[in-house]
Amino acid sequence: MRRRGFIALAISVLASGAAAADPTSRDPAKVPAGGYELDPRHAGLIVKVPHMGGFSRYTMRFRALSGSFTYDPANWQATKVSITVDPKSIDTEDNIFNKTVAGYFEPDKYPVITFASTSLTADPEGKGQLSGDLTLHGVTKPVVLDVEFNGVGPGLLGAGTRMGFSGTGRIKRSEFGVTGGRPFAGDTVDLMFEVEFVKK
Repeated sequence: MRRRGFIALAISVLASGAAAADPTSRDPAKVPAGGYELDPRHAGLIVKVPHMGGFSRYTMRFRALSGSFTYDPANWQATKVSITVDPKSIDTEDNIFNKTVAGYFEPDKYPVITFASTSLTADPEGKGQLSGDLTLHGVTKPVVLDVEFNGVGPGLLGAGTRMGFSGTGRIKRSEFGVTGGRPFAGDTVDLMFEVEFVKK
């Protein structure tokens, strides 16, 4: 009976904590000021590349991301986001092929992929564009990401402050000198990301 009571109590606490962790606002002006860091456990970067002229879009995921920004609700448009991706963390769900694809990035020579934002715009619905410089394979070029602010609220069990974002983008890998896998893999790369940041 004690074990059943403990399990019931744990489920109750977790359920109430999950409810308390919902976003409470999508208004950028209501986000607490301060520094925010990417939560690597709740961050995903998906890339899709056309396979053999477009039979499908081959899907992969980078698993090692880090990043941060400093936020001022009175001037949120000036927010500068910095993201770093480990090219060796590419996951195709095939360990042997992972090494092949990672090799296209020449990770020993170019150990990180970085994005540094330069401007941010958004509408009242929380949707906007994040412009910045993407450095990939030693080449830096401007890119524009479509982003959506999913909201801000307390973390699990009401602890801390958490922000969430979704977004998409598109690049041509040849512009960064990444040409491995052609002609079987296309040039256009679609980016999709889901990320959460927590207040320091």
